Amino acid sequence: MTASERLVEQLGLTAHDAVAVHNPSNMFYLTQGYTGEGAVYISGTRRVIITDFRYTEQAERQAPGFQVVMTDKSLSHNQWIARFCAEDGVEVLRYEDDYLTVSAFEALRHAVGDGVTYRSLEKAPEKLREIKTPDEVEAIRRACAITSAAFDAILPKIHEGMTEKELQIELDFTMLRLGADGNAFDTIIASGENGSLCHAIPGSRKLRKGDMITMDYGAKVGGYCSDMTRTVALGEPSAEMRRVYDTVLHAQETCEQALAAGKSCFDIDKLARDYIDGQGYAGRFGHGLGHAVGIDIHENPRLSMVCHDILQPGVVMTVEPGVYLPGVGGVRIENTCLVTEGGCEALTTAPKQLIIL
Repeated sequence: MTASERLVEQLGLTAHDAVAVHNPSNMFYLTQGYTGEGAVYISGTRRVIITDFRYTEQAERQAPGFQVVMTDKSLSHNQWIARFCAEDGVEVLRYEDDYLTVSAFEALRHAVGDGVTYRSLEKAPEKLREIKTPDEVEAIRRACAITSAAFDAILPKIHEGMTEKELQIELDFTMLRLGADGNAFDTIIASGENGSLCHAIPGSRKLRKGDMITMDYGAKVGGYCSDMTRTVALGEPSAEMRRVYDTVLHAQETCEQALAAGKSCFDIDKLARDYIDGQGYAGRFGHGLGHAVGIDIHENPRLSMVCHDILQPGVVMTVEPGVYLPGVGGVRIENTCLVTEGGCEALTTAPKQLIIL
């Protein structure tokens, strides 16, 4: 069953229901490959990509199961949707109210008219995306293999006097050289005192002896992301930072071992949070323990204090505890893991024990 067929089945679309999709990640998922711009129209009888001249040939190549129509001065994206709704006798049009701006929705409604009922899509594509197919898992596995290999390749290049930005450039290039289509997200390099910044932007700070260096990065392959964080030391770290590292490593390994289908996201997060708090770092682990990974780097469900979802087999999750000490530094260790019935499989495989360069 294709992704678009699964959506039709999940929503129970009849001959008089249709869906308009504008989120690029959902368009890619539902067409199983289209990476251009535009909109996707799906009804009980049609599968259409609506785009402009720049992407029509691309759409035909990437999504051969979809009809492709081209916009022009007389037919905009919304006017094409209106035409299809009229031809199909659509009574209910579902749309992404979490993605379209108010003005974009008003433009859609103006084109289609008030003869249809507008309903939220209620993140139906995103819910389907939570459970990965074997092909999706394979793409993520390939991305994770490149990410892991890049770690081994970059270690000999890290040296005193190198800037965070230079290390970022080397790491990004290494992933491309190893076969990545691109970055899953902007690479984070945080050294020394910058380690307390969870999403530090690599800058001109030069690496120094004694620094802990956090590298959070991932490759993208076939439209799917990987996500891994490793923290290494350049020379002997302080006793305090060694203790921080040991705390984070224990939390990460404990939670990864606990990750399995049937477990509550909240409970897995609490396992890490209680341990880190008990080691004297209460309040210094302020983000969620992890998140799903797929077409987007951050997907649902989440391992967090506010998510009580039950993990399902086929979900791909990160496990990434951290401790951040302002003015001192920080440590984060992260794996991307495939949830299975009996536990999980770590798809990122770089060593997690402290490496001193």
